[in-house]
Amino acid sequence: MIGGDTVDREKASDALKSAKNIIDSGISHLRSQEKPEAHQAFLYGIAHASSAHAIAESFLDYADNGPEESQLVEIFCSDVLRSVATISFGCEQLWSFDNSDLELVRAYVTSHGTPESYAQNSQNPGKLHLSDDMELVAQTFRRFGQDHIVDIAEEVHRKDLDVPESIISGLADLGCFGLSIPVEYGGSATGSSQDMQAMVIATEELSRASLSIGGSLITRPEILARAIENGGTEKQKKDLLPGIASGENMSAVAVTEPDHGSDVASITMSARKKDDGFWELNGVKTWCTFAGRADLLMVLARTNPDLSVGHRGLSVFVVRKERIAGHNFDLKQDSGGRMQGRAIPTLGYRGMHSFEISFQDWQVPAEALIGDSDGEGRGFYLQMAGFENGRLQTAARAVGVMQRAYEEALEYCAERKVFGQSLSDYQLTQIKLGRMAALIQACRQYTYKVGELMSNGSGTLEAAMVKAYACKAAEWVTREAMQMHGGFGYAEEYAVSRLFVDARVLSIFEGSDETLCLKLIGRRLLAN
Repeated sequence: MIGGDTVDREKASDALKSAKNIIDSGISHLRSQEKPEAHQAFLYGIAHASSAHAIAESFLDYADNGPEESQLVEIFCSDVLRSVATISFGCEQLWSFDNSDLELVRAYVTSHGTPESYAQNSQNPGKLHLSDDMELVAQTFRRFGQDHIVDIAEEVHRKDLDVPESIISGLADLGCFGLSIPVEYGGSATGSSQDMQAMVIATEELSRASLSIGGSLITRPEILARAIENGGTEKQKKDLLPGIASGENMSAVAVTEPDHGSDVASITMSARKKDDGFWELNGVKTWCTFAGRADLLMVLARTNPDLSVGHRGLSVFVVRKERIAGHNFDLKQDSGGRMQGRAIPTLGYRGMHSFEISFQDWQVPAEALIGDSDGEGRGFYLQMAGFENGRLQTAARAVGVMQRAYEEALEYCAERKVFGQSLSDYQLTQIKLGRMAALIQACRQYTYKVGELMSNGSGTLEAAMVKAYACKAAEWVTREAMQMHGGFGYAEEYAVSRLFVDARVLSIFEGSDETLCLKLIGRRLLAN
């Protein structure tokens, strides 16, 4: 075991270094091409492999906590090394990597990635190893989820109801919406690395109870607050942040457009400044989660009509609106402005409702522009800064969903008998559960690490990496948990069916998987 044997830890580190050499060879090959980014299949695979590798390297330290933790590290490293070998298969001559590196990778997987290794960890989820303060955060939000969310999550999902106000007010009372907002603006953040960790832990625990009416409630306030903190005037910070921190003003994000998706720089929604100082918004936004109930909309619009300037012509506005329950709204201003919203029916992630919103001559005052006049043209950067938080939170949401799916599978497999024996006694079941445990703990520990990095002003690449990896992992974990339930997994009466359809959205929003891998992670790898 790694934790009890220095030699084995060295072997893991050496194997990961060899995997890195293989990945670097692939990156070097791409750099040598005339148009590296045109080789999307290679770049996508390398971006995912690099993300997995970064998580594995960071996860090595977890082995120091004891033998059970060491076993999880061993099988996760084996999993990652196997994936690196897979993407490099058939590329030996093309990438020109040293076969000795591949041999070292193969040797480690042969020793530590055996079926027996996975199977013996089927009921070993590992401990979180949190400080006393962070353990209290975890217990507080876990208890809230159990007491106030779990029992109604299925009904909200099946009937596509609104998030109950009792949940919003309860989380507000716990200070949930101000976890990373500075104390001077009404939040609880003091500038320490624990600020982001508390937010990550709260998000995971609430998502464990429900993705849509639990963990996701924090994301939009975090995105808007981060944009205001980075680009708002002092007056805007004092006027807006306390209301966000207290939960008095809930928010939604209106960035995506029907024809532009993740290509944010190409959006066309216009903001035209009028003679009276007001701005007039015209255009359509889509996938605006929670926009009906929200008091504030974070709207990205084009203040420079010249499309050739791309993202430099975009600005962010904080648009106040009336709270609306249900799936539709139609708001009108005395000036003639109109805002219409329609909830888009979705497979899962129900309760918060994702809206398509049409803005027609909608008037907002000058102070709605984040940064005032200095904020013109800075919208893309402010939006991206906010989305960095959103990506980390989405990874934490994925961990929460995976953890719940793992627990549901464990319980069902222990009770279910197939061909005269418990489902949990079968090796294939044990292997799947063991892999789940390793994936979940590795992703969880890396979210803690990225939170620390972001507290220190870095972590942009790492946030994208953990978002990309954890969200794909959540799809596999929930699928296999559903599969273990057999026919009952397909029945809505079991929570695992909801977890499966909820997990599917994670790789799509807050930066789609392909966009993150090709445009952010891939570009950074090619540039380094």
